[in-house]
Amino acid sequence: MTLSDDELSRYARHIVLKEFGGTGQTRLKAASVAIVGAGGIGSPAIQYLGAAGVGRLILIDDDTVEPSNLQRQTIFTTADTGTAKVDAAAAAVARINPHVTVDTHRVRIDVDTVTDLLTGTDVILDGCDNFATRFCVADAAYRLRIPLVSAAVGQFEGQLATYRGWEPDKPCYRCFVGEDPERAETSCAEDGVLGPVTGVIGSLAALEVLRALAPFGDNPAGKLLLIDLLALRFRTIRLPKDPGCTSCGKSQTPK
Repeated sequence: MTLSDDELSRYARHIVLKEFGGTGQTRLKAASVAIVGAGGIGSPAIQYLGAAGVGRLILIDDDTVEPSNLQRQTIFTTADTGTAKVDAAAAAVARINPHVTVDTHRVRIDVDTVTDLLTGTDVILDGCDNFATRFCVADAAYRLRIPLVSAAVGQFEGQLATYRGWEPDKPCYRCFVGEDPERAETSCAEDGVLGPVTGVIGSLAALEVLRALAPFGDNPAGKLLLIDLLALRFRTIRLPKDPGCTSCGKSQTPK
């Protein structure tokens, strides 16, 4: 796969990076990335992945744009109110970069649809807002052996990790969270979230997607980044693989 003259000019700041270069850029062009959730985390991630030249973005979200989204979901404008998020985001990507193909799925991903929606992708970015969907996506990512970049935000805080649980020494999402998709959970509507917090986490999630597609720097799998923006503090902790995990434990078979 080669880059056109326009692409060489567009991605020049990537190509001059010795850790990335033209090889990394052609890997992006050949890649497919699924983004689950086009909201607070998905919004900046979609913008950066589109601008970066990921060849194909698969956007999965069943929601529409509401006025309360606009304080943090910067891919949308007031004129998008009432429009399906995936459609408005696809239109934004088209304005940012005509070299990117966008597939849209206005659905809530579940056990019946997850395999068809995610099969054939190179990386999955999960920025959804509920545990049931997160577990569904994480189980499929493990079963299909697709790297999962998982991000979450709340108020002034965020967390980010990359999971490749099929590798012998790497945890899966269930190693970290455990087993309880019906646990009590709150939303941004209830607790609030400062707009730029989603921008920070979504941008970092996009960075980790790029790292998974065209590796550079340290391998982040098996680590959890915790961000406290009230105190402006970043902390990384190591996530161990759980030998008793119901998903990737030694006695288990993929779900």
